[in-house]
Amino acid sequence: MFGESRQRLLLTMPRLVFDNRGKAQMTANDRVAASRSVFRCICAGLTLFAVGALSSQANAETFEGPSFRKGMWHFVRTLDLVVHRKNKQRLLAREMTRCVDPTHAMKATFSSPSVGSCVSSKPERSDNKYSFANRCDHMGPVSTVITVYNNESYTELNELTAGKLPRTELIVAQRVGDCPDEAPAKSAVLAH
Repeated sequence: MFGESRQRLLLTMPRLVFDNRGKAQMTANDRVAASRSVFRCICAGLTLFAVGALSSQANAETFEGPSFRKGMWHFVRTLDLVVHRKNKQRLLAREMTRCVDPTHAMKATFSSPSVGSCVSSKPERSDNKYSFANRCDHMGPVSTVITVYNNESYTELNELTAGKLPRTELIVAQRVGDCPDEAPAKSAVLAH
């Protein structure tokens, strides 16, 4: 039994050949074996990369969340510290108007990956509301309710209850118009 494991160990060890100057070199067979191992690792890595890309592409194609019109949108974001159940302290209030397509942001929200021990749940839809019991967010694990009024208006409420500082974040979004043209078309009059 001891002889078999010793023989197996000798077969897996690189064989060294010493040249005229006393330097050790690998044999040609060992170089081929080493290059095969590297090749296998590269192939395995490429396979994992391709599978990941295909699965994320499939997730993007199976988006079942709300869609909105691209255009100029006005966002109001507030962040409150929940001191008691009915008592909140405003930490942040920001407004922003910009040309966006909120559907892209929704795709990211609906595909929130798990982070560490935080595991995102799938959204549940009830009429015009999408509810996530748990979603991994930049604030930490949050419960999220997205209320869609139409393709030009929605609200997103994120509640963080874990930890010593529970917070709520409310985003009110309203489409206010079309995006300004990058290069407005000018009519030209040609004279002869």
